[in-house]
Amino acid sequence: MTLVYFAWVRQKVGAGEERIALPAEVTTVAELAAFLRAKGGGYAEAFADDKRLRVAINQEHAGWDAPVTDADEIAFFPPVTGG
Repeated sequence: MTLVYFAWVRQKVGAGEERIALPAEVTTVAELAAFLRAKGGGYAEAFADDKRLRVAINQEHAGWDAPVTDADEIAFFPPVTGG
């Protein structure tokens, strides 16, 4: 699985992109966020509040209950506002 981080998420995690092997017990975006949060440090900070994040699976916006697979690209980013 490829994880991509944007904006302040990238800053807290300390990387713009990483590859991980998806644990068998992780089947949804919410479970993935909990797995990442449990890594501690910047991950715990970045994933402390799901309401502050948006997610895309394979470049399509998705919800926290969306299923994930090891072949997916998952992007995490803050909500975007325009002006």
